[in-house]
Amino acid sequence: MWMRKPQTTLSLLVATGLTCHALNPRFPSFSHDSSDFPEKIRAALDGVFRSSRAISTITLTALDYNFSMRGLPADSDEYRRKLSEVHLRSAERILKLCDANKGFYVKAGQFVAALRQVPKEYSSTLSALQDQAVPYHFKAIKEVLIRNLGQDLSDIFLSLEENPIAAASIAQVHRAVLKGGQEVAIKFFPEYRFEWLVSEFVEDIVVELDFIQEARKSERTANNFKNNKMVKVPHVFWDLTTNQVLTMQFCRGQKVDDVVYMKKQGIDPIKVAKVVVEIFAEMIFVHGFVHGDPHPGNILVCPEGRHGFSVVLLDHGIYRQLDEGFRLQYCELWKAMIVLDSNKIQLLGEQFGVAKYFRYFPVIFTGRTIDSKGALGSRMSDIEKSSLKKELKSLRMEDISSFMQSLPPDFLRILRIDGLLRSTMNKLGASQRVRLLAYAKFALQGLSPKSNCESDFSVKVMLSRLKTNISYLELRLALEVLELLYRVTQVPKILYAWYGSISGLLRGIFNSLLSGMIFFPREDNL
Repeated sequence: MWMRKPQTTLSLLVATGLTCHALNPRFPSFSHDSSDFPEKIRAALDGVFRSSRAISTITLTALDYNFSMRGLPADSDEYRRKLSEVHLRSAERILKLCDANKGFYVKAGQFVAALRQVPKEYSSTLSALQDQAVPYHFKAIKEVLIRNLGQDLSDIFLSLEENPIAAASIAQVHRAVLKGGQEVAIKFFPEYRFEWLVSEFVEDIVVELDFIQEARKSERTANNFKNNKMVKVPHVFWDLTTNQVLTMQFCRGQKVDDVVYMKKQGIDPIKVAKVVVEIFAEMIFVHGFVHGDPHPGNILVCPEGRHGFSVVLLDHGIYRQLDEGFRLQYCELWKAMIVLDSNKIQLLGEQFGVAKYFRYFPVIFTGRTIDSKGALGSRMSDIEKSSLKKELKSLRMEDISSFMQSLPPDFLRILRIDGLLRSTMNKLGASQRVRLLAYAKFALQGLSPKSNCESDFSVKVMLSRLKTNISYLELRLALEVLELLYRVTQVPKILYAWYGSISGLLRGIFNSLLSGMIFFPREDNL
C-alpha cells in the first residue's frame, strides 16, 4: 500500500545523508588543533539540523497516515477521499523539507516528481522542485559575477534580470543581454552553500559544481548531435565562463511535459515524445555518453525547427560515460528482448552477473514476459499476468536485493534514466511501442562499427550505415509480421464476441416482435 512509501522514501533520504557524512573524508573531524574548528562545528550542526528536519517529517507523515485512515473500509469512497487528502498533506511536508534541506533532498524530490508510479498529489506538488527553489539574493549574484568575471557588470551586460528564470537545488539561472546584443542565460552558485553540499552528495555534486566541466560536456553533446536539427544545445560563451559562472545562449521554450503549451503552439506531443526518446536512445546505445538527469525541467520544447519544433537540452552537469563493453552488451540485450530471443537473453544475463534472473529483463524493460505471444508494446494477457504473479510470489526480498546488487553500476544508472523517460512519455500520451521501436533502432545502430571520418573511407561508412538500416528494416518487418499473426489469432475471439452481441440483439428484436404479435392481435381478427 502506498501509505508506507513516503515514510520509506524519507528514511532512505536520512540514511543516505548520514552515510555520506560518515564516509566522506571532508566530513569535519573535531580536532581542537584545527584552525577552522568553528567552521567544522557549523557544518556538523548544519547536518544535524537537516537530519532532524527529515526525521520530524517522517514522524508527522507516519502519524498522519496511521490516524487519518484508521477504521475506514479500504473500498469505501470516504477512504479514497481521506487518502487523497493525506497524500497532499504529506507531499507538501516533503516539499518544505526539500526546500529547507536543499542539495540531495531536492534532487530526490525531482526524481520522485517525475515517476509515474507515485500518486498524483505527490507528482504535482513536488514538480515545483524541477525548476524552482528558494532563490539567492541578487547582491550575492553580483558579488559572484564581479569576482569571477573580473570587471564591472555594466561593461559586460546591457541588462541583467534580478529575478531568476530557474532556481534549482544547487545553481541558479538569470537572463541577461550582452553588450553585443546576444541574449544569454547565466548560471552560477554562491560559495557559501558549497561545503555542506559536497559532504552530502559527494561524487555528483563535486562534478556539477564545476561549470568548466559542464561547459565541456555541453559542447561534447552538441557535437554528438550536430547532424540532428531537432536537437538544440545552448552555445557556451567561454570568455564569460569560469568554474563558478557559466554563460550560455538563451533558448526559449517550455518544459517537455507541458502538453497544454504544445497544443496551443500546434505541436503534436506524440511527435515530441518520439524525438525525445530517440535523443536519449542515441545517447545510450550509440554515444555511450548519457545525460544523467533528464527530468522535465532539463528538457524544453522550442516552437522553432524543421517540423515546427525542436528539443532543447539543458543542465549538462551530470553525465554518465558508459563502459564500452557494457554499451555493446546492452545493445545486444535490447536486440534480443525485442524479438524475445530467450537464449541470447540468458547468455547476456550471465554476462551481467544475474543469470538466475535473466527471464525478468523483458518484464522490466518491455512489459512482456519472456514467453509472451503478444505484439510489441501490447499489454500482458490475463494468463501471462497470472503466471508472472505466481513466479514473483516465490521471490524473496533477498532475491531482489541480490539481483540489484549484482547488476553493473551502469545498468542501475540506465534504469533510473529509463524510468524518467517512461514518465515523460506517459505524460505526453505516447504508447510504449514508440519507446521500444526507438530503442530497437538505436541498439542496432550502436552495434554497427563506429566511423572515423579522418581514417575511414566514405564508402566504408556508407556501407556500414546501409547494413544498419537494412537490419532495422528487417527487424521492423519481423515485428510487423509477428503483430499481424497476433492480430489474426485475435480475430476468432473478436468474431465470436461480435456474433454473440449480434445474436443477442436479433433475439431481442425477434422477442419484441413476437410479443407484439401475441399481445396486439390484428384488428381484422377482433
